[in-house]
Amino acid sequence: MPDDWQRALVVAAHPDDIEYGLAAAVAVWTAAGKEVHYLLATRGEAGMEGVPPAEAGPIREEEERRSAAVVGVTEVEFLDHRDGTLVAGPELRRDLAAAIRRHRPELVVTGYFGATWTPPGVSPAYVNSADHRALGQSVIDAVADAANEWIFPDLAEERWSGVQYIAVGEMTDPPHEVDVSGTVELAVASLSEHGRYLELLSDEPVEAQARQVVDMSTLTEDGGRCVGFRLYWG
Repeated sequence: MPDDWQRALVVAAHPDDIEYGLAAAVAVWTAAGKEVHYLLATRGEAGMEGVPPAEAGPIREEEERRSAAVVGVTEVEFLDHRDGTLVAGPELRRDLAAAIRRHRPELVVTGYFGATWTPPGVSPAYVNSADHRALGQSVIDAVADAANEWIFPDLAEERWSGVQYIAVGEMTDPPHEVDVSGTVELAVASLSEHGRYLELLSDEPVEAQARQVVDMSTLTEDGGRCVGFRLYWG
C-alpha cells in the first residue's frame, strides 16, 4: 500500500460502514502521523428497526463521532443525503466533489461497492446495499469532478487535483494490503461505540459482535491480520 501521502478522506454511506473493517487501517495510518478525515453521505437514520429516523439519525451520528475518535479521527462530516435512497449521479457527485475540495486529501478511501458481498461461484449470494453501490461509483467520479473547474462551476470551494490514489476496500484477493495486526483491539473498540445500533441486530453482547465482524474482515488464512484495497489513480 503506498505511503507517499499525508491526508486521507474516508467516504462511507452510513455510520458504522467504516468500522466494518476499514477502521483498523485508519488506526494504522493515524498512529503513523497521517491525517484522516471521515465523510458520511447519510446519517444512517433508516438503519435502526423500531427507532424513527428523527431519533435514529442523531444517535448514529454521535456513535460515529465516538467511534472515529477511538482510531484517531477528529474530523467527521455528514452530507445529509437520505439514508437508503442514494443515487449515483450529478447531485451526489457534486456534494462529494465539494467535500473533496474542502478536505483536500491525497488519498480517498471508500468501501467495496460491487453488486454482492459473496465470492464468485457461491449461490445464493448476499446483495450489497444500494447505497454502497451508488456511493462507490460516485466517489470515484467525484475525484475527477473535484479537479475540474467546469463540471460544477457553481461550487465555492477551490478545485483540488491533489488526489494521488483512490483506495476501494477489497476482501477477495486484494492487490494491496495494510497490516493491521497491531490495531485489532482499536478496531473492535471503534465498532463497539455503535452500541445502540448493534444491540438491535443481535442478542449477543456488543463487543462480541464487534470482534466477530473485525475477525471476519481482517483475519487471513495464515492467521495474519490485514485490510485489503484495490487502488486507482486519482
